[in-house]
Amino acid sequence: MITPEQIESVMHSDSKEEKIKILELTCKCKDSAVLNTVISALDDNDIQIRGEAFSALVLNENDISDVLIQKLNSQSKNVRGYSLLVLANRSDRKAIPKIIDLMSDESAMVRSCAVGALGHLKASEAILAIQKCMEDPNSEVRKSAIKAAIDIGDQTVFSKLDKISKEDPEIRNLLDYAKSKL
Repeated sequence: MITPEQIESVMHSDSKEEKIKILELTCKCKDSAVLNTVISALDDNDIQIRGEAFSALVLNENDISDVLIQKLNSQSKNVRGYSLLVLANRSDRKAIPKIIDLMSDESAMVRSCAVGALGHLKASEAILAIQKCMEDPNSEVRKSAIKAAIDIGDQTVFSKLDKISKEDPEIRNLLDYAKSKL
């Protein structure tokens, strides 16, 4: 069993290999202090460390929802965004209300992740908020909203998209994809 002190020590070291190795060992951990350290690694400068932390959290066999949901209030946009994606990949519908709140986050990356997570969760209760994101100033958020509406099966997406798709070829492609799926 990994102690909070062990993981904290390794995560503050310069050894990428040691960090990856210890993150791999956290898949069965339910200690909130250890989990908080793993979640903080979602903000690491190294993409491999972030990826390993993400995998460890998604694969964790314990109910870690409450710890992840708390981290949706983090100061770090990476921790907020990736934590909500972990929740979505774990099919955690308990987090839907908090994910909906993040659709108005100051960070476009977090908004895009939130919309994508709701689509992945097929959160039909969020369809009005998703439709609102189709008008977001950020094109990635708009595209995520369109994909989420498609994933949920929102039939009203076509009327909104005809206008938007004339301005953006990628959105036109998403519209064509939607028509083939719905």
